Amino acid sequence: MSETRAEQKERTRRAILDAALELTAETGLAGLSLRGVAKRVGIVPTAFYRHFDSIDALGLALVEESLVSLRAMLRAVRQPEALDSLVGVADASVDVLVEHVHAQRAHFAFLARERGAGPATVREAIRREIELCEHELATDLARLTDAGTWSARDLRAVSGLIVMLMVAGTEELLAARREQEAAVAETTRTRLRMVLIGVLHWQSRA
Repeated sequence: MSETRAEQKERTRRAILDAALELTAETGLAGLSLRGVAKRVGIVPTAFYRHFDSIDALGLALVEESLVSLRAMLRAVRQPEALDSLVGVADASVDVLVEHVHAQRAHFAFLARERGAGPATVREAIRREIELCEHELATDLARLTDAGTWSARDLRAVSGLIVMLMVAGTEELLAARREQEAAVAETTRTRLRMVLIGVLHWQSRA
């Protein structure tokens, strides 16, 4: 059965995204060229515009696709079974971190690289998503802390620390050799536990 026009268009769009993901690993998003992407996919440069208005639009599409992986990772940490205890948060966080980095390595590498060195629009899109993750985690952590001793501001602060440690752990895993991964995971787990031990004894100031 031959492809429909819509199926052909989606297949080409997918090929452009995959090619861009590969090429940015070599050049970064700032060094990505329309002609380079078109050549990798096997289309003429003008055909690129049937799918994306610009390289910036392509970059934002890559960010959104990569953020699906980040959201899935942090959502898994927030599942009820992972939040039965604060220690459970630490252990579940690291297990999920390793699993998702292995499954979506190219996407996490893209986020890690562009978070600091990408175009301003891309950096801002990643920053907003991480901030949203912090808000969502703070809501879940409220169930594990004493509402009488914790302020909303402090819950947000500790959720920010946890998400920051997850992001740092992701970047360290990406840079590690396979034989180093267990040590990186254990270091991340220790950092998270240290933060959460502090959570157990924290009281917000009036």
